[in-house]
Amino acid sequence: MAKLLVVDDEPINLEIIGHCLEDEHQLAFAEDGLEAWAMLEASPQAYDGVILDRMMPRMDGMEVLRRLKADKRFRDVPVIMQSAADSSEQVAEGLAAGAWYYLAKPYAPKALRSIVNAALDDRRNRKDLAQIGGRLQTILDLADRASFRFRTLDEVSVLSSTLAQMCPNPETVAMGLSELMLNAVEHGNLGIDYAQKGCLIEDGLWQDEVERRLAEPAQSTRHASVELERDPECLIFTIRDQGLGFDWQRYLDLDPARAFDSHGRGIAMARHLAFAHMEYRGAGNEVRVSVALTDPTESTACDDDSI
Repeated sequence: MAKLLVVDDEPINLEIIGHCLEDEHQLAFAEDGLEAWAMLEASPQAYDGVILDRMMPRMDGMEVLRRLKADKRFRDVPVIMQSAADSSEQVAEGLAAGAWYYLAKPYAPKALRSIVNAALDDRRNRKDLAQIGGRLQTILDLADRASFRFRTLDEVSVLSSTLAQMCPNPETVAMGLSELMLNAVEHGNLGIDYAQKGCLIEDGLWQDEVERRLAEPAQSTRHASVELERDPECLIFTIRDQGLGFDWQRYLDLDPARAFDSHGRGIAMARHLAFAHMEYRGAGNEVRVSVALTDPTESTACDDDSI
C-alpha cells in the first residue's frame, strides 16, 4: 500500500480525495504548501507520491514542485498536479517544472484513481527495473555491439533493466528503454492504438489484452529488436518493431491537452529524462537513442552525429 501526501487548502477537496483513495492507499494531508514541505522535510522517505493543488496560500503548488524536483531526496517522487482542464498554460508550466501527471478539476473518482495508479506504477516499475538488471552486466560491459530480440512484457523488463546497468544513470535509462520497447510491442507489433490503450487501462484490461494478442497465431513469429553500439563517449540503442509506424512527432513532448490522460507520457519522459538524444526514423518503427558514458548531465557528450 503506497503512502500519499495530499496537499490542498480546500477541506472539501481533501475529503473527496480521502474518500476516493483511503481504501487503496495510506494518506497524509496538508492544507498548504508550507505545511506540506515541513512534512516532507521531517520524513523524506515516507511518501510514494504527492497530490498537489496549484493555488494555495503561504506556499503555492508550483513552489512545492520546484523544491521537490531540485532536491535529490524527492526527485523520483511523482507529483500529481490538480489543475483546471482548460488551463493549458499552467499545465505547460508544470510540465517544464517536472510534473508529468495531472488531475483535471472537477474530476471523477475513476479518473482520480487511474492517474494516481499510473504515477505510482511508473515509479514502482522504475525501481523494479533497476533492481533486476545486474545479471548480465559484466558480459555486456565487454560488448561493443550486440543485438537482442523481444516480444513479451517480461522480456521488455529483463532486457531494458539489464542494458541500463551499462549506463551511469541506470534507473532512469531503464525507464526510458522500457517505455520505447513497450511502445514497440503494444503499438508497433500488436497495433493497440492510443484510444484503445486508454480504454483498456480504465477498465483494468491492458495487460490481459496484450497477452491475448501475443497469443494469436499471426504474432508467433513477430519480434521487436534492440541493438547496442558503443563508442568512446556514449552508448547508442536502436529499437525496431514490425508494425506500420505511428505519428511519433505528437509524442516527443507531453501536449498539455493530453496531460490529464492516464498514459501517453512515456516517450516524452524517455526523451527528456533518460537520453542525451532521441531520433525516430521513417514511419516511426525505428528509434535511436544515446546515453553519455561520462557525466549523465552533460548532453553534449553524445552529439547528433553519433546517432
